[in-house]
Amino acid sequence: MTFNINNFSIGSKKTFIISEIGNNHNGSFARAIEMIDDSIEIGVDCVKFQMRHIEEVYRRRSLKKDGEDLGTEYVIDLLKRFELTLDEHKKVAEYCEQKGILYMCTAWDAKSVDVLETFGVTAYKVASADLTNMPLLDKLSQTGKPLILSTGMSREDEIRKTVSFLNSKKTSFALLHCNSTYPAPLHDINLKWMGKLKEIHHVIGYSGHERGINVSLGAVALGASIIERHFTLDRKMEGPDHAASLLKNEFTELVNGIREIEESLGTGHERLLSQGEMINRENLSKSLVSSMALQAGTKLKKEHIKVCSPGQGLSPQFLEDLIGSELKRDVKSEDFFFLSDIKGSNIEPSDYSFNLDWGIPVRYHDYEEYNKRINPDIFEFHLSYSDMELDPADYIKEVSEAGFVVHAPELFSNSRLMDLATPDDDYRNDSIIETQRVVDITRSLKKFFPKTKKPLIVANIGGFSMDKNIPSEEIGS
Repeated sequence: MTFNINNFSIGSKKTFIISEIGNNHNGSFARAIEMIDDSIEIGVDCVKFQMRHIEEVYRRRSLKKDGEDLGTEYVIDLLKRFELTLDEHKKVAEYCEQKGILYMCTAWDAKSVDVLETFGVTAYKVASADLTNMPLLDKLSQTGKPLILSTGMSREDEIRKTVSFLNSKKTSFALLHCNSTYPAPLHDINLKWMGKLKEIHHVIGYSGHERGINVSLGAVALGASIIERHFTLDRKMEGPDHAASLLKNEFTELVNGIREIEESLGTGHERLLSQGEMINRENLSKSLVSSMALQAGTKLKKEHIKVCSPGQGLSPQFLEDLIGSELKRDVKSEDFFFLSDIKGSNIEPSDYSFNLDWGIPVRYHDYEEYNKRINPDIFEFHLSYSDMELDPADYIKEVSEAGFVVHAPELFSNSRLMDLATPDDDYRNDSIIETQRVVDITRSLKKFFPKTKKPLIVANIGGFSMDKNIPSEEIGS
């Protein structure tokens, strides 16, 4: 299940990433703008600030110099010095709209909600300290806007009560697992509790106060749909949140890591083989093959069978099923066995017909067999570097009515990748020499396939990256 914030589907495959600027601007409007620009460059989905009217949040005696304990007195002193003015808050919201990034704010009191409603905000954040503040939650619910609530400092029964209250108000909301310590010790974070949190409510995330990014990445892997992290320009600045905040380069690394995790998570519904795995499965896995030449009618025994790569034939898991079967065909030594050898019936190719030309990739050594069985419009000779040392005339015995295409090797001898775009002159010249050999081979094949007057050559020519840390052969084209 999902809900939307400004057309962003919270709870979908893409993680909603919040840059919590909070009061880390330390009261500087210019610094707040700089942090918004940096957050946009980092690639987050939302920047979040905090608004509070101190006289609404704290009891009056707290505002006196000797009114509360030292901790509260320290916090109030910082808030008074580091808050933006209401006019600056509004300008920040307008700047975010101008820049195309979602502005969000934590409203610490009812008066702040009233002010923020005049800004046209699309969603509200609720601080851990207010998860149990039912009057404030009621006020926020009445706005009809989605809420994101941190659950730090609260017990499970308190979380459940708030969830029940919000559900009764038909409020759209998400819960963030959180440890409200700055910075949070790793042994106190208890990421696995996110599983229980998801049982309580279907859309969950993580608001992290730990040092570094690894825990936040782990939260995404465990199902967090939202990640919120504090952002700072300098961890040495005065203020309670800076020590638990990420610098720009760290936040960038976090966002990149989250996007990689999203891409890798998949659906979890079934184990699918990727194209790369299927290629490696064929190259590296094992098949059941004949240990000797055998005639049709032979009743297969264990000594007739051995296990070898590549994995193009019957899986070794079928060994016991194959033993005792009667061969319906002659096989040469080290021929593959197939499922048809167990079932006793051969599978023959169909007489394919398509509206467009169709073809199959072949190697020299299997061309003759394919040519006997099917009639494609095109044969694609997929060359390996070892094929380039062979004479095609040893494998192609007669003129064909089909067309042909040549696929150049991507890997040459001594593990050299073809790269015609590399800035390395020697490497590029080697690739040119090898490419010319492919051209010559293509010309030699024309006599067997006269239908193709101008044969095509398919080649991955490489590519040059401006990033010197990325080899050009990893770029491709």
